[in-house]
Amino acid sequence: MHNRLQGAARRLLALALGLSLLAGAATAHAEGRLRIAEQFGVVYLLLNVAQDQKLIEKHGKKRGVDIQVEWTKLSGGASVNDALLSGSIDIAGAGVGPLLTIWDRTVGKQNVRGVASLGNFPYYLVTNNPSVNTIADFTDKDRIALPAVTVSVQARILQMAAARQWGDREFARLDKLTQALPHPDAAAAIIAGKTEISAHFGNPPFQDQELAQNRRAKIVLNSYDVLGGPSSATVLYATEKFRSENPKTYAAFVDALAEAAQFIGANPEAAADIYLRVNKSNIDRALLLKILRDPQVQFKIAPQNTFTLAQFLHRIGAIKNQPKSWRDYFFDDAATANGS
Repeated sequence: MHNRLQGAARRLLALALGLSLLAGAATAHAEGRLRIAEQFGVVYLLLNVAQDQKLIEKHGKKRGVDIQVEWTKLSGGASVNDALLSGSIDIAGAGVGPLLTIWDRTVGKQNVRGVASLGNFPYYLVTNNPSVNTIADFTDKDRIALPAVTVSVQARILQMAAARQWGDREFARLDKLTQALPHPDAAAAIIAGKTEISAHFGNPPFQDQELAQNRRAKIVLNSYDVLGGPSSATVLYATEKFRSENPKTYAAFVDALAEAAQFIGANPEAAADIYLRVNKSNIDRALLLKILRDPQVQFKIAPQNTFTLAQFLHRIGAIKNQPKSWRDYFFDDAATANGS
């Protein structure tokens, strides 16, 4: 009798342990929570629409998951990358430059890769200095505002332009003039023209506001000219662990982005209103609509023309791992299969 009782106790203990392990596994792989970091500008309109229309939650329900979405706004790719590696966020929104930096750092470890593009947008380097017409005209008296020095996509494109102007060995020639500043603050400085900031490598709508509100403001550089055509400057990325452990949440997120892109294309006026509402923006609505209808602005989730920058960063030693194609630093998904 005693032995039978001991055997039953052991079986109950084993069953309890098994259930505990199963519960632990379920917790580790629990779906339904999504923490997203975005930054400033129209380039994040896909996320604005997804948030306003609750598209992530909608597509989650289609896949049988109730998704709780948390939104965080940061400034600069370095801050976004730190948040992703610390586990504070699940989806990072930043430039291709920060993506390539974190991909290079995490190969064989967290394996961070791109999830989708936020669209193609020309980024302008705008100055209010009448003496500056090309990047060769900048002097030590100028200060160029960027969302993050060195790592941001604007900083990397500026380095590409410098390398073309003075050779690869001089790619960092203008770095000493750059200063990290959030886009809204940089735009205010260019418009006012009363600070040490004499240039801003920004994104829409801030670059457009600068040109519209300061008659001295002019374009020094267009990112499309440096990269050789329309390109996806801003992207979304995540760790391999999050993608593999949350397949339904991940898929719902990508589906939501695709629907948001279709929505903006079909309803630019409604999309403009969403941008104003979500961002509590005071930008002139007519100017915003002009941006959304610009043929150079394309809202789509498949990345385009990102490999040129990747090759450059490897050539100058900014990243150690050499990507063979854009597929090395983007996840393999049907929704982004036609990327480049």
